[in-house]
Amino acid sequence: MTTATVDPIKFEVIRNALTQATEEMAIALRRSAYSTNVKTRQDFSCAFFDRDLRSVAQAFTQPVHLGSFVRHVPIAIERYGPENLGPGDMILSNDPYGGGVHLNDISLIGPVYYQEQLVGYTACLAHHVDVGGGAPASVGAFREVFQEGIIIPPIKFVKEGELDDDLFRLVLSQIRSKRETAGDFRAQIASNRTGAIRISEIIDRYGIEEFDRYIDEIIEYTDRRTRTELEKLPRGVFEAEGFIDNDGFTDKVVKLAVKITIDENGVRFDTTGSDPQRRAPVNSTFAQTFSACAYALRALMDKDLPVNDGFYRYVHVEAPEGTVTNCVHPAPVVGGWETHVRLNDLIFEALAPALPDAICAGTKAMQCHSGFGGENVETGEYYCFLETIAGGYGARSTSDGPDAVQTHGQNTENAPIEETEANYPVRITRYELVPNSEGPGEFRGGLGLRRDYMFPEEATFTILADRDKAGPRGLFEGERGSKSVYALIRASDSEEQHLSSKTTVQLEPGDVISYRTSGGGGYGAPFNRDAQAVLADVSQGKISTERARERYGVEIDVSTQKVNESVTEKLRSER
Repeated sequence: MTTATVDPIKFEVIRNALTQATEEMAIALRRSAYSTNVKTRQDFSCAFFDRDLRSVAQAFTQPVHLGSFVRHVPIAIERYGPENLGPGDMILSNDPYGGGVHLNDISLIGPVYYQEQLVGYTACLAHHVDVGGGAPASVGAFREVFQEGIIIPPIKFVKEGELDDDLFRLVLSQIRSKRETAGDFRAQIASNRTGAIRISEIIDRYGIEEFDRYIDEIIEYTDRRTRTELEKLPRGVFEAEGFIDNDGFTDKVVKLAVKITIDENGVRFDTTGSDPQRRAPVNSTFAQTFSACAYALRALMDKDLPVNDGFYRYVHVEAPEGTVTNCVHPAPVVGGWETHVRLNDLIFEALAPALPDAICAGTKAMQCHSGFGGENVETGEYYCFLETIAGGYGARSTSDGPDAVQTHGQNTENAPIEETEANYPVRITRYELVPNSEGPGEFRGGLGLRRDYMFPEEATFTILADRDKAGPRGLFEGERGSKSVYALIRASDSEEQHLSSKTTVQLEPGDVISYRTSGGGGYGAPFNRDAQAVLADVSQGKISTERARERYGVEIDVSTQKVNESVTEKLRSER
């Protein structure tokens, strides 16, 4: 199909209708779901693939899933056999070694037929709050994938529009939070059905031939725009090395390495030099690594560039098998997203010298999972809860980093205190910014977040996070943000005990788990920061007067709440 044959109005209508179909899938999933993780935090993604298994349209809920989807869906369909899928069928899969990610992220994929002709596939992925395994919420410092929960190869979960009750019971029997999980699975079915209906309505209006022709053009349009965007990027080879603070079983750091080559053929990401996979929860599957690279590249391009096969074909990833960036069976994968998001940060660090105005300083760069569960004494039901905690974003060349947000490919929302306390036996006793956690700089990093959980009943709690050894890096003389702190405060003695970033603990009534996440890195020399901006941070309680003096060279008169200009000038001239 050539550009000359394209009706530009029809092109835009069909392109946006396809995207809207996936957005309606996301709405149906969110409104039908039971768990806080899906219905409130939006830890899911939806997409449409054509009959050739090319990514066509995606709902923009969780960027971390977008790159992994384009790996998992084609592999799952090809392994199951597209010829074995008819109208109304859907397959379920979470196989990490079949294009998947960690086991909690379960994909449901269904063919879309129009008048008995296959036109494509709808797919939705949701992070289920529990999939079995060795700890509530299925997160923990496990040694092999079998301990992490139920592993689902591509299986036909819905047959001719009807949920397979036998398989449903089999899956649910492995899972603690049966009511919530059952509701979330049904919500995924509703999501795929919604997408299929909307796709059929588009074909009703334009016909199958036009539908196919314009899908080809949408992908080629993205291809052309991607090539244009690539021309704006600096040519060359860019490298960086970084670390995960520990693997969950030892204090030994986990090395990550990336080499980025940008040329006329696209962008190649090579993670050779990263550590061998560990018998610990720090391994990323290839799909997770691909997703990190795809997200990083997309973040450097025009904000309205479509994301489909026309973009992904320019993302080339080399990740040696058997490493923490492309683990092989039976390596544990539950913490793969922690490695994924740290790789994001590392990619941006490598590119910072060449793109100083486009790259931010280091961010919290961890998913920062909080998972807990137990038997609810009041209801007698086993419950599970999972969320990821926000932290500081890195500063940029023209602005401070945002305080207490999710970073890079994370787009999950906050789990509100009111909803959490209404549905689970827990009390959130503190939820606030962490003062003095920012990375000092001409533009400061964002502040970290404190969230304290108090349990009136016995519970099992898992921390699966990082950043407890070193905070996010600064850029161009900017300083590191604070490191994270994870603590247990026992009701029996009120003593605070620092915990590892990857651990599971048994709690007694009245015990408290406290998260204090890292602040973002600073950008530029701290003594170049505008003194009035420092005063504003002090006035808002974000930094102390002592920190203003010591890290920024700004003297604040406490009685007048003004900058002491003469002392400030002296402090800065001495530095």
